[in-house]
Amino acid sequence: MLTQVTSSIAFIGGGNMAQALIVGLLAKGLSANQLHVVDTDLQKLQIFAQQGIHTYLADDVALAISQVDTVILAVKPQVLKQVLLPLKSFWQNHLVISIVAGIATDSLQQWLADNVSVVRAMPNTPAMVQQGATGLYATTNVNQAQKQLAEQILSATGLALWVDNEQLLHSVTAISGSAPAYFFYLLEHMIATGQKLGLSHEQATALAIQTAIGSAKMAQISADSPAQLRQKVTSPNGTTQSAIETMQANQMDSIIEQAMQACFERSQQISKEFG
Repeated sequence: MLTQVTSSIAFIGGGNMAQALIVGLLAKGLSANQLHVVDTDLQKLQIFAQQGIHTYLADDVALAISQVDTVILAVKPQVLKQVLLPLKSFWQNHLVISIVAGIATDSLQQWLADNVSVVRAMPNTPAMVQQGATGLYATTNVNQAQKQLAEQILSATGLALWVDNEQLLHSVTAISGSAPAYFFYLLEHMIATGQKLGLSHEQATALAIQTAIGSAKMAQISADSPAQLRQKVTSPNGTTQSAIETMQANQMDSIIEQAMQACFERSQQISKEFG
């Protein structure tokens, strides 16, 4: 539970990931009165306000900052600089957590102020159902209490894991940040193939999704590694072996590696483009 958290939190940007965090924080027991949201979308703000959350249009972002001690940056990377630069004089020893993809802490520190403690977070979309995986990195001026607070906030939507080198957030992007799309892509084609094999769309979808859920749960709770679990279900000369050998013959391991490497490299490029 997060009822012991006394920090007030402002979200600059009220999009999907901010909404996921807010749902998680409220579910963990944080009071809506401790939350503030800044956005350009009036309809979206009205939905937050109905939950008892303080809301502000973009013109009042400085007012929102003045009401809190923790700020979560949740806007698009291409607009972050223009959002932050006019606010340089309004920061007062805040903890700033950025969930903005690709923007490095050295850029954030330049656009903020020297007295701001900065944490970067790389969440993923399963955070929207409180099953997220988030990588965290803290700059050297973030103290232990602030690290603990950042971890509490991000773990409201699932796993939160610290890395001690900011460059590893590109690796986090490749293995978890972008990775839900890999699994959705696999499911998409399993369902399509199931239909070609005679199942209805509904049957193929239900079987593929439940198999994904069950397999992930087994991997999570089993003492065996994923490789060992695969070997246990692969009987010699059986149906599974035939499928696995086809994947191996088509170098699926290499395809996965190349895809993750491309994701990693694009993450680095985005950091240079918008930083």
